[in-house]
Amino acid sequence: MKIYNTLSKKKEEFIPIEEGKVRMYVCGPTVYNLIHIGNARPMIVFDTVRRYMEHKGYDVNYVSNFTDVDDKIIKKAMEEGVDASVISKRYIEECKKDMAAMNVKPATTHPLATNEIGGMLDMIETLVEKGYAYKAEDGTVYFRTRNFKEYGKLSHKNLDDLQGGNRSLLVSGADQKEDSLDFVLWKPKKDGEPYWESPWCNGRPGWHIECSVMSKKYLGDEIDIHAGGEDLVFPHHENEIAQSEAANGKTFSRYWMHNAFLNIDNRKMSKSAGNFFTVRDISEKYDLQILRFFMLSAHYRSPLNFSAELMEAAKNGYERIVTSVGNLNYLLENASAEELKDGESALLEEAGGFASRFDEAMDDDFNTADAIAAIFELVKFANTHAGQESSKAFLKALKEEIMELSDICGLIVEKQEELLDADIEALIAERQAARKEKNFARADEIRKELLDKGIVLEDTREGVKWKRA
Repeated sequence: MKIYNTLSKKKEEFIPIEEGKVRMYVCGPTVYNLIHIGNARPMIVFDTVRRYMEHKGYDVNYVSNFTDVDDKIIKKAMEEGVDASVISKRYIEECKKDMAAMNVKPATTHPLATNEIGGMLDMIETLVEKGYAYKAEDGTVYFRTRNFKEYGKLSHKNLDDLQGGNRSLLVSGADQKEDSLDFVLWKPKKDGEPYWESPWCNGRPGWHIECSVMSKKYLGDEIDIHAGGEDLVFPHHENEIAQSEAANGKTFSRYWMHNAFLNIDNRKMSKSAGNFFTVRDISEKYDLQILRFFMLSAHYRSPLNFSAELMEAAKNGYERIVTSVGNLNYLLENASAEELKDGESALLEEAGGFASRFDEAMDDDFNTADAIAAIFELVKFANTHAGQESSKAFLKALKEEIMELSDICGLIVEKQEELLDADIEALIAERQAARKEKNFARADEIRKELLDKGIVLEDTREGVKWKRA
């Protein structure tokens, strides 16, 4: 398996720190609003990386944070006249709903920045003690960028060029810095803002220190993969490296992965340009499985253009797979022969070649575009060779192969029939009758059957209430 490492600017063979295990950190969203489709790309891409790693037998410890203290969160809280935690909690829950709808697996751990302040204070103190950080007059603590000799190794930026006046690359800060390139580790509170006590002043952490601390706590001083959007390479990930390696004295991450930007109608996505879409906006027009399919239709390091035409193409492609699985299910229900027939073993061996092509594509820096092409070839093969005379064993093997490869991509391609309200009420009545007869096994079976179809039951004093999940 080869991964393109932003650090070395080349593909490298993946060798984990610990055999059979992967420690992976992915920068998560700042939760001040509904997530947009730009946020969705890294979520989908790196969830797929995780799924493939697990498919290859790795035990993946996958950590992705929520930044729940930030200027944007505070601004929105002030506009609504509520505490900042109200805003962050609201949008964490909304984010989780969107992630579930895109079939993004929950992380092993979803740490919150506000729960890790103690660790941030400890790391900042270590950096101060080692001479990598200093306190300014107003209590702000800055990182001495020039003291970290390898600064710029990820973004491949030269410190002298940064100092030379390219203001778009400078890390922002106040005049009290020793050097214009120094960046904030801790900053004083402002009126109405949440704050924490520290040895330097009452205040809150800088953005960059958060991920360094959360990665260290949940994954260790050294990790296998750190990932996020390419907009995070500089300064965020560059600063994370400086902080972590200066504090811990070890290589922070062996591999750095970054997905390319998402454009809309060939323009950079922005609210002011009017070409800005949330995931929830898209869900009103499309099943979010189609958005996931669309995101995986290009290599993650290639810029991706979002448009109505391309989404329609993604819909057609996704439905080709769903239809093929539906046809196989129909044939399975009506097949008479159980065991493989003459010639079917050879056909299944040929079908296995498509799975090999899928793995080859994913082993080559997670080329999901070519991996999906292999799924399409398998679907075409199934459509050609599966028929009314096929055995159940043959049909089942083809279906399982399509399902397995699709599942690695996080694509749900076997659609459940949605229950009508009347059917739900009938099952609830049957469950109530089973409970009266003390047939609790059947009652539990019905609850699980409904839950599997997205129906949640709640037993109340007024009777059983239900809702669609």
